Amino acid sequence: MGFAQGPPSPEEQTANLKSSLTLTDAQTAKVKVINETSAKSRDSLFNAANGDFQTAIPKMMKMMEASNAKIKAILTPEQAAIFQKQVDAQAERFKQFQQGGGN
Repeated sequence: MGFAQGPPSPEEQTANLKSSLTLTDAQTAKVKVINETSAKSRDSLFNAANGDFQTAIPKMMKMMEASNAKIKAILTPEQAAIFQKQVDAQAERFKQFQQGGGN
């Protein structure tokens, strides 16, 4: 999930979570709405930052945390544990990107 090509679309994010977490149709529908809302907010944030990624990062992190919390709220405990591992791995990749490890 590289940021060099931009973040995945809400549809890709939803499909990935449906597959990795074995979401029900009802959960998938809710996750899709969360992902679409998050993507719109993220796009607005980047537009407001005039492409200055470093300025947008702190606000984007808060938005991601809020979206992740909303997603966790609709998951079973087993799904939430898997999701948390994914979130942790994503945070580590993002941290490496911030430190210059990604292009």
